[in-house]
This record gives sequence, C-alpha cells and structure tokens, in this order.
Amino acid sequence: MKRGLIALSPLLVFITFYLLTSILVHDFYKIPITVAFMVSSIYAIAIFSGKGLKQRIDLFSRGAATEQMMLMIWIFVLAGAFAHSAKAMGCIDATVNLTLALLPPQMILAGMFLAACFVSISIGTSVGTIAALVPIAAGVASETHTDLSLMTAIIVGGSFFGDNLSFISDTTIMATQTQGCRLSDKFRVNVFFVFPAALIVLICYLFMGNQTEAPQHTAQVEWVKVIPYLVVLFTAVFGMNVMAVLTLGIMLTGLIGLLTGSIDIFGWFGSMGEGILSMGELIIVTMMAGGMLELIRQQGGIDFIIRLLTRHVSSKRGAELSIAFLVSLVNVCTANNTVAILTVGNISKQIGDRFGVDNRRCASILDTFSCTVQGVLPYGAQLLIASGLAALSPISIIPYLYYPLVLGFVSLIAILLRYPRRYS
Repeated sequence: MKRGLIALSPLLVFITFYLLTSILVHDFYKIPITVAFMVSSIYAIAIFSGKGLKQRIDLFSRGAATEQMMLMIWIFVLAGAFAHSAKAMGCIDATVNLTLALLPPQMILAGMFLAACFVSISIGTSVGTIAALVPIAAGVASETHTDLSLMTAIIVGGSFFGDNLSFISDTTIMATQTQGCRLSDKFRVNVFFVFPAALIVLICYLFMGNQTEAPQHTAQVEWVKVIPYLVVLFTAVFGMNVMAVLTLGIMLTGLIGLLTGSIDIFGWFGSMGEGILSMGELIIVTMMAGGMLELIRQQGGIDFIIRLLTRHVSSKRGAELSIAFLVSLVNVCTANNTVAILTVGNISKQIGDRFGVDNRRCASILDTFSCTVQGVLPYGAQLLIASGLAALSPISIIPYLYYPLVLGFVSLIAILLRYPRRYS
C-alpha cells in the first residue's frame, strides 16, 4: 500500500503544485505548466528506488521518447507549421469568411460541433481534427465576438465523438481487440451512449447560438485560398495518414500563397518556423509527462491502482463500474486513452467474464470512459494542442467542455440503469 502511494506521488505533486496553487491564487497563468511538470519530473526521478541516478534518467528518457510520443511530437510540429503558414497566406481568413457566409449566426456553434463530429468520425483521430479545425474556430470566434475558450472547446468535444465511435480510431480498435469482439458489434452498443450525449449537447449549442452576434461585415470569399483546408479535410476523411495530410497542407499553403502573391518564399519559411516554435511548450510538456508516467509505471503505480480497485467487485453492475473507474483512473495517470485501454484491457476482460458482462458492452465502457477523461485532462495531448493553436491556457477551455462531461454522465446512468437491456 505504502509503496503504491509513493509510486503515484509524482502525479500528486503535479496536481498539488499546478492545479491547487493556481486555484488558490485565482490565476492559471501564474505557474507555467512546463515548470509544474519539471518539478514533478525531478521529484519522480529523486524518489525512484533500486536504481542509480543514470538508470533513472535513462528510464525517464525512454518514457519521454517512445515511438508513440515521437509520433505525437511530429504531428505537433507539422500542425504548428501548417496553422501558421495557412494564416500567413490568408487561408484561415478565407475559410472563416466562407463559414460565416454559409451559416446563419444562430447555427454557428452547432455547425462547428457537427463539423468536428463529422471530421473526427471520418478520420478517427481527435488530434488530427483539432489541428485542422481549431484555427478556423478561432477565426470564427473573433468575427462573431464569441468566447474563444468556448469555440475551442466545441471543436475539442466534437473531436472525441469520432475518437470514441470511428471504426478506424485507435481506441476503438484497442478496446475491441482486448475484449474479443468485432468493431461493428461494439459500434452498435456504443451508439446508445454516444448519440444521446451528442444530441443533448447539440441542442444546447442551438439554444446558445441564439445569442451569437452576427459579424458586422462579411468579406468576399477568396475560394482559391480555401483549397488547403478543403484538401486537408477531404484527404483526412478518405484515410490518408495525418502526417501526410498536414505535409500536403503545408505544401499547398506555400504554392497557393506564392501564386496569389499573398506571401513570398521567405515569408512562407518564416511562418512555418514561427508555427514550429509555437509548439515548443507543448512538445516539452508531452515529453516530460511521458517520462514521469513511465517512472510511475516502473515503480508499480499503475498495477497498484488496478489491484486496489478490483478486489471488492461483487456484481455485474459493480464490475462495469469498476471497469469504468479503472480505465478512467489509469487514463489520468497515463494521459493517453489508447495506452489506458491497453493497460487495463486484459484485466477488464477477466472482470467482465467473471461477472457475465457482455464483451461488446465492456469494450464500449472502456472506450467511452477513456475518451471522457482524456477530453478534460489539461495535460492531455488534445487540450494541449488545442490551447497551443488557440493561444489559450488548457484550464480556460475545461469549463466549456460540455460533450465529454455529458458523455460521461450519460454512460454512468446507462450502467446504473442497465441500459440498453439487450446488452445487459
């Protein structure tokens, strides 16, 4: 017990140092999140027992530079370069003008949410959806005088619709593989959780949209400058790798910018450089979080949580609640919903089989609750990249994340009421 709590203490140090201090001083900008992670990472290395200092640093570095972490960092780099080069050549302004021209003011919030849902279910990645749509959302927010944190949260929330439901989402694939069921079967169960939550949030946005101000003037749409975003969205929808999609988008911004005279070659290079540098804090946080969480795992912190939560299960409803809480808690510790599902997938299967939980329902619970938690983590990749692109604090976005919170509430009620009955 004591060893398990010590293993988890770096996470408690981070929460105490960053969240509680920020709440006490009523300012989440007082303590940079990079400093909070640096302090908790140094603490994690210091308390690690049984190995020399060099070995501890090597373990930290291994966690910070896993294949998955490096892939994420490359996506951040390309997303920053694309966002800034698109802005420099006028792509974002043109896309914002197109959005304002097509949607009446009262439909803008709901329209942005539906766009995020459609893109995310098509490409199966929340990070890719956020990278593509947050710059547009920021521009729309500026033109309509809508709160930027709210508009960014709409995109983040919608991005988890597809992350949870898409057939090509890594969380969907991982959940079905660990529980031994088909993608289509898991989808049929998952819609009973996801669709009611999405409908509730959509209705909320429709009512909130009544107060959205119409832009005082809408500029003429420069259609040629919209092409990079259209190509990015369509190629992503048709399954192209997200890194290839962003690279293609970067090339198109340069080509169209040069042809239209919106930007010269050095301006294009400079905008890409600024975009990459703007992701510096995000990249640093990602690597330090990965290193710290690897040390927690090596010390047995994750295993301790699993053992603690599964020793008092005694019913089917209790089994489902344990699986939901287990994947949620591990997700808090790993800040990665795919890794959380992979970590607890086998033990969730054992719990489900022991108490007669349908494999399809078990896979849906794993995926849904991991996405719910991932959607509100201020140090998760999705909120970090969204806040980086919108130039906001991750904490300022959280109060407006209606969809992940409603999804979690609906899913919890479904477990308690044994809904839907056919899978219970």
